Amino acid sequence: MKRNIPVIALLLLCSVTLQAQWNWKNVDSLYQPLPDGVHVYKTTDATEGKPNIAYYVSADLTNRSLQFSSQVGNGKRFTPSQYYAQEKQPLLVMNTTFFEFVHNSNLNVVIRDGKMLAYQVHSQTGKGKDTLTYRHSFGSAIGINKNREADIAWLYTDSSAKYAYASQQVISNWKDSIQQLPARQMLQKGSFRKWKVQTAVGGGPVLVQNGEVQITNNEELKFGGKAIHDKHPRTAMGYTADGKLIMLVIEGRSPGKAEGATLVQEANMLKGIGCVEALNLDGGGSSCLLVNGKQTITPSDKEGQRPVPAVFLIKKN
Repeated sequence: MKRNIPVIALLLLCSVTLQAQWNWKNVDSLYQPLPDGVHVYKTTDATEGKPNIAYYVSADLTNRSLQFSSQVGNGKRFTPSQYYAQEKQPLLVMNTTFFEFVHNSNLNVVIRDGKMLAYQVHSQTGKGKDTLTYRHSFGSAIGINKNREADIAWLYTDSSAKYAYASQQVISNWKDSIQQLPARQMLQKGSFRKWKVQTAVGGGPVLVQNGEVQITNNEELKFGGKAIHDKHPRTAMGYTADGKLIMLVIEGRSPGKAEGATLVQEANMLKGIGCVEALNLDGGGSSCLLVNGKQTITPSDKEGQRPVPAVFLIKKN
């Protein structure tokens, strides 16, 4: 007699299969010298039957010989290799924020040594006939404090404020006819506290919360329609319960070799690695991760590495 498997059991089985499909190989030998607590991993296991190449770097947040930092181009964009040369050859360089090409401006927060170098863009202009309306949202970021603890939160930033303000709970976006809302009114939308971090980079949406896949794209308004299911190169960051910072890149837009990942697949990959919190960063042609100046994935732009206005860095003290 044919047995009917409950739908919930099937969903759980599919979830376990999806998370377990990537086997990671340690490739430290290709990126030496590496300090204690830093490791590089690679997988070429298929993603739901499609060719895949992905790397991640795990770095021990408690290792005080490591300096976690960031840098911006100050109105210019540079390739990760150019940042590598400018920053005196750091251990790791990775792309981070979304940006616009006209003024080379970051659209997300960047914090270096406790100082905000770039701010969140909270307002999006309405499209079509209804162009006098604006949608407001709080984008996400990952930060590291003086105690070398990582945190992912949803932020409000203002150029007149010394600190970013962070909410540990996602906040729904809303629409009105005011282009820029006063700080007091925006902060009343959620439970915000001063976010006293030394280093931070923004992106979005959040992909993993409390060790589970929970994507907050509807609140953060990063991708429209069904775009979270489109496959692209991806960049992401997260951290594990035992204090490891995770930097992930997924190669894509290379048919037959590496086709990229959806946000859902990216989130499951991060969960499988062990992240308790993780967020997406700018992907596509921007995705690039250097370890000791050497590329991991091959960038998807035919010109090679795309110039970007901000990067995340790990330096050796």
